[in-house]
Amino acid sequence: MPNPQLSILVVDDAKFSSVMIGRALAKAGYEDVRFANSASAALELIEQRPTNVLLADWLMPEMDGLELTTQVRQQDEMSDHYTYIILLTGRDGQDVLSKAFDHGVDDFIGKSVMNDQLVPRVYAADRLCGSLQRLMRENRLLTENIASLEQRNLIDHVTGIGNRRYLEQRLGDSLRQIESRGGALCYLVIGLPEIMSQQERYGETFHHELLRGVARRLQQLVRPLDVLTRLDDRHFGVVTLIDDLRACSPSSFKRLHEGLNLKAFKTSEGFISIKAGIGMVSLDASVSPVNTALIIQRAEALLPDAYATGRIVPLRYKQAT
Repeated sequence: MPNPQLSILVVDDAKFSSVMIGRALAKAGYEDVRFANSASAALELIEQRPTNVLLADWLMPEMDGLELTTQVRQQDEMSDHYTYIILLTGRDGQDVLSKAFDHGVDDFIGKSVMNDQLVPRVYAADRLCGSLQRLMRENRLLTENIASLEQRNLIDHVTGIGNRRYLEQRLGDSLRQIESRGGALCYLVIGLPEIMSQQERYGETFHHELLRGVARRLQQLVRPLDVLTRLDDRHFGVVTLIDDLRACSPSSFKRLHEGLNLKAFKTSEGFISIKAGIGMVSLDASVSPVNTALIIQRAEALLPDAYATGRIVPLRYKQAT
């Protein structure tokens, strides 16, 4: 049975299409259905009250469904909410699928089969939304509990991810692993040179809000087994293990650089852009034994060049003579 209170937002510049969708949803038992005739109007409605399911036309004037999806995902990042997004389109093909999913779309319905597929797809979204919201609530409670305990001072109390002490431990573990099993290691330090001036302008509460947003975005961008930590008020660190040292190149982490520099963060002060620089140190077992503090130091020394060039600055680690 459908959840009558499932919040649904329909976005379509064609009034007739919105009316038809609204009738189908009402007939299926959904009561909380709102309508917007443009993407900008939809964003205003979501700002007032988040929605569980967003049904949007792919092709709309001013802002299309893909750009709307990007902005909704930015809002979700800062609100511990997940919006299930379904695009309505007359397009098809594998390229269309890839493009939609790369932008964060969860599903899409061809307009030619919308009469048959609309309600079943919303039923499926209904079930998934319940599970997703429950998992997010549980994760939030878990993060809060872990942060309050600080897990022997290994957890950053602002973001809930590891702190500098945790980084040093995991970096040491990773070095021992490549020494015994082979492979290579890549350590990235991510610097935010303008974040302290933003803190002075907007205050401590905003500063913590932005740090949490950066941490969430990085969690989405790194691999599941990578180690992500917050080192201090301006720096994050990432440790990743790879099979081949050649794979540790700036192009391998382009997604991190672009994900931070090209997409603004939705905050209580509006959309805020940040500047991020990345210094990257790579090494394998040939340079063992290695001092973890020296790796961290060498990576941080790369940041001024990273800020100046707007690029990821790499360094192949070599033993000091």
